[in-house]
Amino acid sequence: MERVNTLLGKHIWLQFALSVLAGSVLVMLLFPGPSALSVVIRTTVVSAGAIASVLVARRWERRAAGSTDSLVVLDRKLRRGDVPTDPAERDAMRALVAQRLHSTRHRVPALVFLTFLFCAVTVLTALTGGPRQTIGLALLTVVFIGWSIYNSSLQQRRLHTMATALHTDEPTRGPAHSAARPQAQTQP
Repeated sequence: MERVNTLLGKHIWLQFALSVLAGSVLVMLLFPGPSALSVVIRTTVVSAGAIASVLVARRWERRAAGSTDSLVVLDRKLRRGDVPTDPAERDAMRALVAQRLHSTRHRVPALVFLTFLFCAVTVLTALTGGPRQTIGLALLTVVFIGWSIYNSSLQQRRLHTMATALHTDEPTRGPAHSAARPQAQTQP
């Protein structure tokens, strides 16, 4: 799984291609009839806004991390919970964690809105569509919303744990570093 995450982290175009393909397959399963090519084209056009927002967020993260390769390395360390020891890498991780925490500050209202939106589409499909589409959208709603809540909670926990570790743990750099650090003065 680590190889897949690294590959997808380095080649964001592959993420887009796979997501458009998965979306197209889902649309073709729920609404059979149109040709596969027209579904792929429509899915790609409809996904353009999402792709643009992902590219902007990726640029901000890459700027915080320094480069795409360092972003992939820092993301791997963040997933594993490995706190960097190199001062430059710690600074890059601090910037990345701060950027991600800032960009996810409205995640709870977003999840509530997403849940409402998916439920409304499912109910409207039940009123106007057939049972196949209703069951398909209901399953999609339950799985996608459940995964979204679980994954966002996991990512927030990882980000807060890393932020705490970066601010409390001071890496040891040998006796020269501890001698150079000022000692706290004691009051009588």
